[in-house]
Amino acid sequence: MRSSIRFAAIGAMAALTVSLAACGGTADTAAPAPAPAPAPSMSTPGPSSAAAAPASDGVTTNSDVFGPACGQLPQGDAPGGLNAMGPMPVASAASTNPLLTTLVTAVGKVPGLADTLNQQKAITVFAPYNGAFDEVKKAVGDKAFTSLLADQKQLGGLLSYHVVPKRYDAEGLVAAKKTTELAGGDLTIGGTADAPTVTDGMGNTAKILCGNIPTSNATVFVIDKVLMPKG
Repeated sequence: MRSSIRFAAIGAMAALTVSLAACGGTADTAAPAPAPAPAPSMSTPGPSSAAAAPASDGVTTNSDVFGPACGQLPQGDAPGGLNAMGPMPVASAASTNPLLTTLVTAVGKVPGLADTLNQQKAITVFAPYNGAFDEVKKAVGDKAFTSLLADQKQLGGLLSYHVVPKRYDAEGLVAAKKTTELAGGDLTIGGTADAPTVTDGMGNTAKILCGNIPTSNATVFVIDKVLMPKG
């Protein structure tokens, strides 16, 4: 399965490399959707706080969640809120997150991918927020973007490049410095545990909009770019 996913990711890049490189050049200037002031329940210490230090196994709690867009999540037990997502496997949890509706639509176009993600034991997911996909669509055009969504192998490979087959919290990611993805290929981790960065194979660097989100089988980092493997 991993070989076919890797092949698919390379296929996707062959079709989109030039345009997405352009996207990588401009996306840094595109600010993520404005985040309202976090609600009281979201005003929690970042991962460097001694009072809320993430577990070394990559499992986090609500108190570890950080980032400028976390305040956009529903509060309390509402669907898409931290209390609701925590007990759910990652694909199911993402399906309720208002920041990830485009990602969820893309995952749904690859048969079996959501189930595969839900069945993983301990993974890290870099989840591009809706605006990240909007930037890709602008860069490659409606036709190329629609074609990618319609190609299950290419899309599956691209999405799997956002999944690490090991569970990390922000502190663990920064300490690791590099991760190898489910699709093959690496990501380079920089920054600090309070503000990690993720650089893909094309040299584009994504920022964390909301990180350390706990689900039952994954730690999720909502990011501001779609990650692309080196072609």
